[in-house]
Amino acid sequence: MAGRPRGVDDAAILRAAVEVIGRVGPAGLTLAAVAGEVGLVPGTLVQRFGSKRGLLVALAATAVQEPEALYARARPGHVSALAALGAFAVGSMSEMSTPERFANHLAFLCVDLTDPELHEHALAVHRAQGRVIELLLDEAAAGGELRAGTDTRALARTVRAVVTGTGLSWALDREGTLPDRLRQEIRAVLAPHIGKGEEELWEN
Repeated sequence: MAGRPRGVDDAAILRAAVEVIGRVGPAGLTLAAVAGEVGLVPGTLVQRFGSKRGLLVALAATAVQEPEALYARARPGHVSALAALGAFAVGSMSEMSTPERFANHLAFLCVDLTDPELHEHALAVHRAQGRVIELLLDEAAAGGELRAGTDTRALARTVRAVVTGTGLSWALDREGTLPDRLRQEIRAVLAPHIGKGEEELWEN
């Protein structure tokens, strides 16, 4: 398309937007800041997205694909489905490496909750994450990592809530790193459901 500098596609711009949100939050996000991140002029972003809101909508729509992409990256590297679950949870929070970045992304979620169009995308992301968690728990059950009869659908909802709550708890008490806390809390919620002799397998 005419006017698009080579090597700077929409995906790169949206990744830059995520980085800027992490630094300054949605209130501080400007097209100029995102454009500067990728070496463009603000007018180019206006041409592509129309406005700051258009950029946020595009970012929210793209985020719906992230859970399945994270699963595709996490699963092949782990023998254990439960270990892959831990990697998936850590990956889903990878942009929130400091309490300040967590707060800025949380502020973005607050915008999602009050805007009907953004909320629709946020809900789709939430449901997609839940499906991946349930899929990994189903794989763990089929492989004997979880006790027979485990209600993986109910457990998936609990794990999803634990992942969300752990981020907020960590941002408040600031004990350890977020990846370590996520693995610790997921391990705790799964402990009663781990199959006999499988306690160490899900670390690999």
